[in-house]
Amino acid sequence: MKLSMPLSYAGGFAESARQTAELEKVGLDVVWVAEAYGYDAPSLMGYLAAKTERVEIGAAILPIYSRTPTLIAMTAAGVDAISGGRCVLGLGASGPQVIEGFHGVPYDRPLTRTREIIEVCRNVWAREAPLTHDGAVFHIPLPQGQGTGLGKALKIIGHPVRSRIPIWVAALGEKNVAMTAEVADGWLPLFFVPEKAAGVFGAALRTGAAKRDPTLGPLQIAAGGMLAIGEEGDVAGFRELGRAGAALYIGGMGAKGKNFYNALACRYGYEKEAAEIQDLYLSGKKAEAAALVPQELLEATSLCGPEGYIKERLAAFAEAGVTHMNLTPIGGDPVEMIERVRSWI
Repeated sequence: MKLSMPLSYAGGFAESARQTAELEKVGLDVVWVAEAYGYDAPSLMGYLAAKTERVEIGAAILPIYSRTPTLIAMTAAGVDAISGGRCVLGLGASGPQVIEGFHGVPYDRPLTRTREIIEVCRNVWAREAPLTHDGAVFHIPLPQGQGTGLGKALKIIGHPVRSRIPIWVAALGEKNVAMTAEVADGWLPLFFVPEKAAGVFGAALRTGAAKRDPTLGPLQIAAGGMLAIGEEGDVAGFRELGRAGAALYIGGMGAKGKNFYNALACRYGYEKEAAEIQDLYLSGKKAEAAALVPQELLEATSLCGPEGYIKERLAAFAEAGVTHMNLTPIGGDPVEMIERVRSWI
């Protein structure tokens, strides 16, 4: 099992990069760089490439609507080149509020877009022929009758360091998970409960795996949560820090009927709580919404407790098929905490 960790910007980007360099020395395998509607991820990924030597540098995630498929391919190839082959391309649909509200792009056909972008990226990196793609969403070059008519099929100028940069997809819905299991190298689920994963995601994963190209190898999975090591009385408060974030996702990340995280909470068996959290959150009662997040869900999606308990949770995630423990250390020195977990796994 590998160790991964979301990049924290709390101390500033330079400090985060310095910490990442220390983390890779004690065994961190992947650092994930987020992109929502703040700074772009590739800029920080390039900065990390210059400050580190071994750790893989992943986007988690680049929104599929904010760039053309070829720019996504070029960006990943660029980060891969300056990092010496350490880029991981994480893709995701984000949500309508960000895509339509901040980027001004219609939020449509996310599964088809993702599949076609993956195909285009791999064709660009392989460089076997000038790029052509005639899909349901993307047409490269533009066909006659669109644009100036002067477009021509091209190859990427430089030779990518790798012809197959790993592509991971953030997915929660059944169709999206099935597509991810079919065509992606890795899967980035959020709020992953190992004990319930087989019942909630198993059918979709099997559907996708049945169509998977064997040359892709097994699907990689990164999941985990907040990490706090200590006696229950000392770390219970850290677990509670997850309430506000869980309420934000379950209650506020999308309108009613358009919230993937709310739907996931329902699939986990928290239909009543999910509905109440959403009603409260969307009416501005964020504290009340956070108070309703089930304690069981907070515990299942974090690793907060004494050493023996955390080892049991690590085993549960491994049993559920997780290949990358994705941890956010809190309440202690992250470098020391990651080093301890590395020694256990």
